[in-house]
Amino acid sequence: MPLRMRCLHAVFTLTLALFLAFIVSWDAAAQGLIDPGRNLPIEAVEVRLVNPSTDTALNSRLEDLVRRSVAAFPSGRYAQQQVAASLERARRSADIADISHTVDFGPTGGVVLRITVTLSEDGARAGPRGALTERGAQDFPVLYEAGGTLLRAKVETLAMLYGNRDAWYGRPDLMLAGNPFALGKPAGAGWSGWLEGFVHAGLYGITPLTDTVHVYAGVSAIASGSVGQELFTDKTRSHLGVEDAFAGVVGGSDSDAGDRFVYAVSAGRQRFSVGDGMLLTNTASNGLNRAALQSNPRWASDMVFVAKAAYNNWRAEVFQVDPDEIPEIDSKTRIEGINIETRALQQFDLGLTALRVPTSTFGYFTTTGTFTREGLRVLDARLRWQPAPVGSSGPFVTAEVARQTNSRFDMRAWALAGEAGYVFATSAWAPTISYRYASFSGDDASTSRFERWDPLLSGGNGETWVQGINHFKVFQNSNLVAHRVQARLRPMPTVELVPQLWVFRADSTTNLGGNPALSFLPSKDLATELNLTAKYFLSRSVMLQGHVAATYARSAVKDALGPLSSPWVSTMLFLRIGF
Repeated sequence: MPLRMRCLHAVFTLTLALFLAFIVSWDAAAQGLIDPGRNLPIEAVEVRLVNPSTDTALNSRLEDLVRRSVAAFPSGRYAQQQVAASLERARRSADIADISHTVDFGPTGGVVLRITVTLSEDGARAGPRGALTERGAQDFPVLYEAGGTLLRAKVETLAMLYGNRDAWYGRPDLMLAGNPFALGKPAGAGWSGWLEGFVHAGLYGITPLTDTVHVYAGVSAIASGSVGQELFTDKTRSHLGVEDAFAGVVGGSDSDAGDRFVYAVSAGRQRFSVGDGMLLTNTASNGLNRAALQSNPRWASDMVFVAKAAYNNWRAEVFQVDPDEIPEIDSKTRIEGINIETRALQQFDLGLTALRVPTSTFGYFTTTGTFTREGLRVLDARLRWQPAPVGSSGPFVTAEVARQTNSRFDMRAWALAGEAGYVFATSAWAPTISYRYASFSGDDASTSRFERWDPLLSGGNGETWVQGINHFKVFQNSNLVAHRVQARLRPMPTVELVPQLWVFRADSTTNLGGNPALSFLPSKDLATELNLTAKYFLSRSVMLQGHVAATYARSAVKDALGPLSSPWVSTMLFLRIGF
């Protein structure tokens, strides 16, 4: 290992050891809530009254008020700042003295949202609190909270050490040829590594206009940097840029019959996703001059307009997304659509999305010509069935199917996925075992129709639609058939282990539009990957996560690349602190 990388390893290890020693002695109960679960699906929402009234009707009414105010539903997405802001609306009730929330990680990869409510006694309510009041720093990251107004800070930082052995199967000369991200000397044969990190800081607030209407806003910035030999470059880089910058209005009402209606309209730089991210989630680009390639801190689009409405178990949103693409490869893509979701029979979560791309220069390549993404149309349907409540053993099933066409030329592409698993809630380590099959069509060169699936802004993390820690860097969600066997294990309440076995095949041997070195495949057998992710929650504010992955090239890659090194092994460790 080069001297520079040995020094980086030593500095990182020493820093981590000193920091952990400090954290272990720190009172975790005084900390804020780390946000590793940002944008994860909500598996359950639990409301607990600390001091319930003897009036059961009052208890039920207040619990319903909290659920209506938070507007967070199973199958929805968790966002810390949005939940904290929406709970402030419920706090305005004279019957509520205090309210807060925490999240626990659910058995199938989402989060369980737990809301704690303290009822007022004889009209007594908690007074103003926050770091800007006489209570001082003990309330940080809350700066001010009173009378339905909340001003909250967000501070998040991450340091990551990443290593590879035989990255790109030792053939970056072929696999990165012509890639605009490839500058200097990228990782390749042998060991290489780099250190990267970021700091994300911002302010978020909400305040009432009337008893039923609130305005909210958020602004933040991210500073990031990378040093060492990463997957695309050995250039040291740093970047500072605006992340969030949005504003919105939220309101709602309920009828005498108990029907609930909530609406929200917002615009600006913010994060947006649909479902579990098979279509839309990676709405900002990282890497190149922005650095922080693997820690992926940026998620906010250049512009998102979204109007949401929820009526009881029905939810709908109309959206327009302008992704924050890196200027050097900006495709000028715009996406607009409508998303509808509902929960049926307390067991089934259903979703339907229709979207289109009115403008884009992103290119599709065939053996006879090229087209652009402009005119793309997508129809997507989703289902999730999980009959057992969180904390109980039982099965779960998910399914998603989508079809793509284009108004400007003959296109018909398909994607489908299905996962089946079982939660063993009362067994040792509370394992959740599942198998997922996913298929994204490739182009059939023998037809005039274009059949290659466009992955759009698919992604997320290694447990959603980043399919294979290493393999995803070679073959993204297009012209791909993926089999995944996965387990979630909890040896301790603060530790989660996620081992995965992947088998990857191509749908078509014509792979134009993918990695240029693999444009024409000699077979469909791509790779097999084994990986293990470990997560350790040292406190409510501090998370340590690492992985090791080994990806074995199969015949299609071996025959296309010629002499190569296999397996491709990667290791990663990061420390994340968030308030």
